Amino acid sequence: MALGPRVKVDVVLKRFEGTGEPLFANLSFEVEPGSVVALVGPSGVGKSTLIRMIAGVDRRFEGMITVGGLPASEAPPAGLVFQDSRLLPWLSAIDNLRAVRPETSRDEARHWLDRVGLSGSGDALPDQLSGGMQRRVALARALSVNRGFLLLDEPLVSLDRHLVTELQNLFAELIAAEGSTALLVTHLAEDAARLADRTLLLEGRPARIVADRHFPVARQDRTAPEIARLTSLLSGEAKELTP
Repeated sequence: MALGPRVKVDVVLKRFEGTGEPLFANLSFEVEPGSVVALVGPSGVGKSTLIRMIAGVDRRFEGMITVGGLPASEAPPAGLVFQDSRLLPWLSAIDNLRAVRPETSRDEARHWLDRVGLSGSGDALPDQLSGGMQRRVALARALSVNRGFLLLDEPLVSLDRHLVTELQNLFAELIAAEGSTALLVTHLAEDAARLADRTLLLEGRPARIVADRHFPVARQDRTAPEIARLTSLLSGEAKELTP
């Protein structure tokens, strides 16, 4: 099993035009190949912007971000999963995968849909799928683009707890199976406790890393009590950032 790429973030300065205080200044960290890092912090701290920068989409900053040794803007595109599914409503599940990567064959698209538990749903339109099924299509689409490098921006938001648990298990299984390097933006401590190897807690303007927590127990070995313990710990740390 090949591991995903190493990610190096060294942002000297990132600010939005017309604003005073920069969003980021001297922000640096690395993500080990095949590991999952959760980015946690209050709304507006810049987590989603940082994901766009790592994806190579937002290049308006001073510094350097590399993915597998290449500048982020020149590296192979990451597999992206957003807060909503962002499926094109007039295309089938299979064609939604092929829309972002036309070289994906229909058989390959079916393979990824099978992997996320959607066998037989390839010809369905988004409005024929439940919210949870649409999130599965979005994950399949991301894996078809780059199974080794995933950027997950609140992928489980606005779902009921049963679906969240179901999809947490699916994400964990597939990320482990593919050896993916992944960055996960989440406001849910349980997501980080269940899915991540490490959590970076961001605060302030410019945003800084106020806690860098490596979890001693491997993702696949965490018991329910261990996940509950980590969830409580992370919730407490995040609460301290709330005014």
